[in-house]
Amino acid sequence: MRIISGIYKRRRFDVPKSFKARPTTDFAKENLFNVLSNLVDFENDLRALDLFAGTGSITVELISRGCREVVSVEADRKHAAFIAKVLKELQTDRCNLIRGDVFVYLKRNRDEFDLIFADPPYELKGLDTLPDLVLENGFLKEGGLFVLEHGKTHSFTDHPRFVETQVYGSVNFTLFS
Repeated sequence: MRIISGIYKRRRFDVPKSFKARPTTDFAKENLFNVLSNLVDFENDLRALDLFAGTGSITVELISRGCREVVSVEADRKHAAFIAKVLKELQTDRCNLIRGDVFVYLKRNRDEFDLIFADPPYELKGLDTLPDLVLENGFLKEGGLFVLEHGKTHSFTDHPRFVETQVYGSVNFTLFS
């Protein structure tokens, strides 16, 4: 896992081969952040939420680019421990790591964020409901952006808050506002 840009640019972390989470590829992540950098000012006191954080690749990229705070939610104990290890190595306190189920977190919390990123397992039951769950419950600040990573089998173009979809190989990022 490589950090693309920002204060931790070019730092690498070896993700254990036993992990079931697949980090967003460097190619897809770099292209996504090129798009986002035209839409979001990462250094303007930005609060971000990383749902289904997996290896923490997006979390550390957001921190590296200047986000004031990132809340990172990951259910898997080993994955959360890996994220905590990476954060400790980076010596940052700008991440609130929560080990827990994303859907439980969304039911119990009412924090607002400027940017929300979700990378659920592509075959997650209920993936189609995730945009409404995030967008209709006040998690996204006015003018904020929600990015959902998903496979080719899902399309959100008919969603009323759909902005665009970016496709990089088998990885799809749908943006909502």
